[in-house]
Amino acid sequence: MVDFMFSLLDAQTFVTLLVGVAAFATVLTLTAPYMQGDRLKSRVKSATSERSKMRANRTKELNQGRLREKPKGTIAQIVETLNLRKLMEAEESRSKLRAAGLRTEKHLVSFLAARAIVPVVLAFVVFLYSSTVFADRISPTMRLFATFAGLAAGFYAPNIFLQNMVKKRQESIQGAWSDALDLLLICVESGMSIEAAITKVAAEIGLQSPALAEELILTNAELSYLGDRIKAFDNLGKRTNMDTVKSVTTSLIQSERYGTPLGTALRTLAQENRDLRMQMAEKKAAALPPKLTVPMILFFLPVIFVVLLGPAMLTAFG
Repeated sequence: MVDFMFSLLDAQTFVTLLVGVAAFATVLTLTAPYMQGDRLKSRVKSATSERSKMRANRTKELNQGRLREKPKGTIAQIVETLNLRKLMEAEESRSKLRAAGLRTEKHLVSFLAARAIVPVVLAFVVFLYSSTVFADRISPTMRLFATFAGLAAGFYAPNIFLQNMVKKRQESIQGAWSDALDLLLICVESGMSIEAAITKVAAEIGLQSPALAEELILTNAELSYLGDRIKAFDNLGKRTNMDTVKSVTTSLIQSERYGTPLGTALRTLAQENRDLRMQMAEKKAAALPPKLTVPMILFFLPVIFVVLLGPAMLTAFG
């Protein structure tokens, strides 16, 4: 057993394991789109359950006051014992999780626990590996520096992972937001109420962006169960944390508060979003030639040189 453990810590064996893991990850990445289920169905189901929770919480508020069910389990006990909610700014983490589509208290507890556990685990792994495999190659000072580097990387890794989730979700919403505004404008100008218009847009835009459909369904649920309708529109802007969405929610709030016509504001915002999407596409197109320079030098030019100079070299040295 000891020999087996030392063989795993050998550098060549470790590299082989990394290559195997990389190959498995590549196969998993290529086959993941075919193994995914109906994302829209799962998002709608999640939003429906959130609506049921809103109804239940509203009933509790009316009957016996605001109650919050605390998560149970070992991870929750660790968070409460170490007081991670206060140390790691739980409200800011909650806002980031909501922007990533993770809204339950369980997600917050898991994220806070990961920020506390991952640095320790990663630092221990780096120290163990540097003390066994590279024990005679690096000095104790470098070993200590590597351990602190692993600790820092483990501390920032959960935040980076969460930020990537937020970015992907915002890109999905941004890609379908202009079309959603056009549909919302058509529904509002046809005489539909804002609740019916949001429901119709969520149903139509779901195939293009499940994340946006989920946010619209949640907004419609909050319009039904929150006492303040303005708060429901404001929550949409806070959850997405996008300027384009916040500008629309501001118009909705003004229309709700002062009775201003919503159609004119939506038409202007829809045109601005279409222009913004065109500018983003032009920006990506303008950045394409510099990005192609390095691949052309590395892959295209050597092949061209071989094709052009190959026959001449064969003739000269043949």
